[in-house]
Amino acid sequence: MNENLINEFLNYLIIDKNYSKNTKESYKESLKKFNIFFKNKDIKSLKKEDINNYLAHLSDMNLDTKSIAHNISVLKSFYKYLMIQKIIKINPMDSIKLPKVKKSLPNSLSIEEVDKLLDIEIKDKYSSRNKAMLELMYAGGLRVSELISIKLQDINIDNCSLRVYGKGSKERIIPIGDYALNALNIYLNGYRDSYLNGKTSDYLFVTSRGTQMTRQQFFKIIKKLALELGIKTNFSPHTLRHSFATHLLDNGADLRSIQEFLGHSSISTTQIYTYVSSENLRKNYDKSHPHA
Repeated sequence: MNENLINEFLNYLIIDKNYSKNTKESYKESLKKFNIFFKNKDIKSLKKEDINNYLAHLSDMNLDTKSIAHNISVLKSFYKYLMIQKIIKINPMDSIKLPKVKKSLPNSLSIEEVDKLLDIEIKDKYSSRNKAMLELMYAGGLRVSELISIKLQDINIDNCSLRVYGKGSKERIIPIGDYALNALNIYLNGYRDSYLNGKTSDYLFVTSRGTQMTRQQFFKIIKKLALELGIKTNFSPHTLRHSFATHLLDNGADLRSIQEFLGHSSISTTQIYTYVSSENLRKNYDKSHPHA
């Protein structure tokens, strides 16, 4: 019974709320752990005390504040859905508050580190694809999910632009620079077909099996390259996106333009890069000024 309710809720997220598949998977994982904890209980009958016991369990597992806040958000959405559907009459999540999450500044690479990462000598189909992916991600400040979802019809080589579908399937058009265009042309004209082995795919970036590139595969590629090149900055799948935004700001781009490039719905999300830029400024001052 619990599993049926959870599956109905997950379908509701996709069909009614237009959430992305990645968000659905994230919610699914959180609710799976929740259901396992209450395997002998009907989750429709849970009370606030039960929820607090579960949150204490998450804390005992040494989850950080951000992860616990995410789990609470998922449960709030789930129980709100049960209320909307009139499956429950009292919402046990009503008085549960989100913990304060300290905003951490995103890691970004220096321009020198980006140059080193993108300086891939094209020797075969793998180096060609990897260079094209990284150049395009840095050129457009793309999310990993956006990068791996690009289809052939989304690229306009003549117009030097790319159509991207961001969160909530919001469409935006971004320019592509010469470096990314050159890497794309080499990959498309010289190597992409060798991945397909006679198959067809609408996706721009494919694996050796001719299937769509995944987030996990992309992350393995970028981590391996960074390790080989001796880049010590901590990596996340979004590192090049953060670097794109920080470098634009450092070189005089206005915040509104960066917001448009990144596809942020709110300027406040983009403002975090002003703090990163300020930190970089301070580091450069301390490093360069004789009396710093």
